[in-house]
Amino acid sequence: MKLLTDPMVLPIAFPMLVGVLVLLIPRVFDRVRAVVAIAAAALTVLLAWPLFTSGSGVLDVGNWLALRVDGISGFVLLAVTVFGLLIALYSYGYMKGKPRQREYYAYLLWTVGISCGAILANNLILLLVFWGFLGMTLYLMIGIKGPTAAAAAKKSFIIIGGSDCVLMLGVGFFYLLTKSFRMDAAAMELSSPLAYLAFLSFVVAAFAKAGAMPLHSWVPDCGEKAPVPVTAFLPASLDKLLGIYLLARAATDMFVMDVAMNTLLMFCGAATIILAVMMALVQHDMKRLLSYHAVSQVGYMVLGIGTGIPIGIAGGLFHMLNNVIYKSCMFCCAGAVEQKTGTTDMDRLGGLAKLMPVTFVTFLISALAISGVPPLNGFFSKWMVYQGVVEAGKGGAHLWVIWLTAAMVGSALTLASFVKVLHAAFLCKPSTTVAGKNIREVGPSMWLPMMVLAALCLVFGVFAYQIPLKYFIFSAVPGAIRFVGVWWAGSATVMLLIGLLVGLILYLLTRATKVRTCETYIGGEILDPKGDLEVTGVDFYRSVQDMPPFSRMYQLAQKKLFDLYDLGTKVIFYFVEILRAAHTGRLPTYLTWVVLGLLGVMYMLIYQRS
Repeated sequence: MKLLTDPMVLPIAFPMLVGVLVLLIPRVFDRVRAVVAIAAAALTVLLAWPLFTSGSGVLDVGNWLALRVDGISGFVLLAVTVFGLLIALYSYGYMKGKPRQREYYAYLLWTVGISCGAILANNLILLLVFWGFLGMTLYLMIGIKGPTAAAAAKKSFIIIGGSDCVLMLGVGFFYLLTKSFRMDAAAMELSSPLAYLAFLSFVVAAFAKAGAMPLHSWVPDCGEKAPVPVTAFLPASLDKLLGIYLLARAATDMFVMDVAMNTLLMFCGAATIILAVMMALVQHDMKRLLSYHAVSQVGYMVLGIGTGIPIGIAGGLFHMLNNVIYKSCMFCCAGAVEQKTGTTDMDRLGGLAKLMPVTFVTFLISALAISGVPPLNGFFSKWMVYQGVVEAGKGGAHLWVIWLTAAMVGSALTLASFVKVLHAAFLCKPSTTVAGKNIREVGPSMWLPMMVLAALCLVFGVFAYQIPLKYFIFSAVPGAIRFVGVWWAGSATVMLLIGLLVGLILYLLTRATKVRTCETYIGGEILDPKGDLEVTGVDFYRSVQDMPPFSRMYQLAQKKLFDLYDLGTKVIFYFVEILRAAHTGRLPTYLTWVVLGLLGVMYMLIYQRS
């Protein structure tokens, strides 16, 4: 009992115990259950706060229970609990009236507690236990949606579960080389094939959890099929925190990186940025588009960590935190749209900016943040990653120009794809689906988390040096962090605001009261004035999809030739069909197999004697 009250154990045990209590509350008390879950999530934040502020701490009980908090685990722990609270609050409005609330809130609290355990674990066996349970809660939370999400839940469980098996191998290799399961043991040199296998095993587990290519395909399916709070909490935030935490822990603490592994990580990061954002460009469903961006943004984190330069690693970790903020906000906005319109198909939306102003403004801020528009947080973390890539080039990384170009082009394409979303969902003419409904803004329990997250996008950008970098990031990165350039976020913000204000004044003085009516024309040809010309936004960039260099790639993507899960299932079922053909259920066939087997055994016996 004394162990359960230890400050290192409480953030793990408390939400899990309350999750059991929530599961026992009768279904008629759904509101009480939701309030209990929100209160438990809030108390978990308070339990994590002392561990974060302490900066360091260790708990060792025997050989199995080893917990540790340091710079990186402290801020990731706090982030997990804070986002758990925001999603619990958001779920109060979103899940109202929906079935299986009892299981949902229990799974949510269990996921928070188990995640705290995975972050604090200093014993690799203990890490494996928590990591395995996270795969189970992921499957359960996606499956809350019912039969429509069953395939996505199974796919996620298989990919994450398969990577867990690879992680087990990596832990075994690590023990063979170090004779220790402790994560704070001396960093291991990559001096043997077994050491490389151990490191790559951790990379596979981190990539699968974070959703980096080529282990990404569960994220779009989960984003499209799972309930929005689940998507906003798991692939958008929690799994990014856990996956990148494991990658950073392996690359900075457990192993000593070399040029080959740094190059591999930077290649995977750059490829993830470009390929995922290209897929996002052509999506018609808002949640699926956001899911591909959740994959694309992982590339910046992997790229930053892969540089091996303190400024790049700090940028990757800062981008991890920033991505969790704006990506969770965007999924919550998509959930608000779905709640009020019944769809996230962008071709059936439009005109929501006036009907749902809070949702529109928060989505706009988060869209600008993810696109790297200053002075928001996404710009600052990307700028740090760029500096890490340039510094890596100075140190001998000859392909740095390719990695930098991929990162910058990916940022431009990200902005282009969100121009499409903003136009199609919020700014263009309302579709018949929207026009026929009395649509209003969502309730406070849903828009409050969205506003908090959107505000953090601004605060973490304008005051990046003073708040997130100072209190969260710098203490989590080994080595001295040196900025190559200078960015005065406060001064730049003031100048931007002055520019916007001057532009607004000029607009009001010149054009606001003077509406000019003109004929509609394209290429000099005047169109029928009675015709209705409407650009939906959904077909933005269709020309990109039809371009010869990219059309083949999109065709292969539609056939799921880049989906390792789909390719794996095809190979497995190929051999299954062979076995089915061999097992016909007819007795003569089985007798034939028995006779052939006996002949084979007899041949082997005769061959051995001779």
